[in-house]
Amino acid sequence: MRVRDIDKEKLVVTNAIALIAQDGFQGFSMNKLAKACNISVATLYIYYKDKDDLIKKIGAEIAIEFFTSTIENFSPDMSFEEGLWIQWQNRAAFTFKYPKKVAFFEVIKQSPHAEDILNSTTKFSDFRIIMKQFITNALQNKEIIEMQFEIFWSIAYGPLYTLLNFHNEGKSLGGKPFKLTQEMIKEAFQASIRALKP
Repeated sequence: MRVRDIDKEKLVVTNAIALIAQDGFQGFSMNKLAKACNISVATLYIYYKDKDDLIKKIGAEIAIEFFTSTIENFSPDMSFEEGLWIQWQNRAAFTFKYPKKVAFFEVIKQSPHAEDILNSTTKFSDFRIIMKQFITNALQNKEIIEMQFEIFWSIAYGPLYTLLNFHNEGKSLGGKPFKLTQEMIKEAFQASIRALKP
């Protein structure tokens, strides 16, 4: 039985993230990954049962890393504006630091594995509980107006993710060069807060 090589495993993860972020879920294969890593396909099966196992395991690792960073220095008992701002800062910082991981996760969220990944550990349900409590507190304190969750999410987080996408692509609408600044984030955040307040 061949032993696991930690450095090689890290290389596999790094290349899998890059390939899926670039080519999408459908364009990814174990053969492409082996070639990118300059290893045999058989070596990949030391670490993962198959392509689906690889995607689920890497997806779960990134999701945990992202959700953990999102709630750093955050408490659901904070005022809505303070708590949301910390989340914006954390989400932006993670995206700036790990753009390929974020691009990978965006692809995986649209894949057949999304639900399996999000149900793979209690850490995700813990995150959902924290977020639900945060929103419930804000509603009870009349800090935000009541609306359908999808509408709330699009107003509370959509502007940030649009700006981060422009930043990662290096251009905005019409191909205009774009680089996201802290001032832009703050301006978009204030607009979101105004739209959510009673």
